Amino acid sequence: MNIVNDKVTAYIDSLYQPVNEFLKDLRQSAEADQIPIILRDTETLILNLIRLKKPARILEIGTAVGYSSICFASALPNVEITSLEINQAMYRIASENIEKAGLTHRIRLILGDARKNLKTLTAAIKNVETEGYDMVFIDAAKSRYLEFFSESSKLCKPESVIISDNVLLKARTVSDEYITDRRQKTSVRRMREYLPHITNPAVADTSVLAVGDGVAVSIINRRNL
Repeated sequence: MNIVNDKVTAYIDSLYQPVNEFLKDLRQSAEADQIPIILRDTETLILNLIRLKKPARILEIGTAVGYSSICFASALPNVEITSLEINQAMYRIASENIEKAGLTHRIRLILGDARKNLKTLTAAIKNVETEGYDMVFIDAAKSRYLEFFSESSKLCKPESVIISDNVLLKARTVSDEYITDRRQKTSVRRMREYLPHITNPAVADTSVLAVGDGVAVSIINRRNL
């Protein structure tokens, strides 16, 4: 189910304008192959956050076919993106798409378990205020969001933004009545632990928005770490 009325969603989607023809074609291809990428309204929200924030460096957890990395890089001409992907097939496809988009000089892909690679990235940074990330986009294993948030926070500059996608899990986070498969219960339980954690002012200043499948926007301050 949609977490927003279907007619409202359809109307908002009708207003959507792709960033460029390459991304338009890539979205159509991913949707035809049923590969999850950011929804249209989520994309426009994040792009405007990027335009407002003007991050120098973005960390993405969950590359898939590379759509969001290419989208973010296309929105801001000088931004550098590091994207983590565990699935080798997706990593290969994303690499090809990024090369086709002509963005290999600004998007770095890292293959492997994000939890391990986040620790490696943290260990490599000597001064987070000069070498850290201005924005993080989490869109990977939903049951691991708390781990991803906690570890990526260590890589954030002061006042960085962490964006968590799909936090409402098609309304399953809100109510058990929307759980259709027992295998969903772990991710639902952990998401219900995650959202109260990141909305705690001692951790971050967070807004949870009913956009797409639910988006949480968190502002990180050094006082919170």
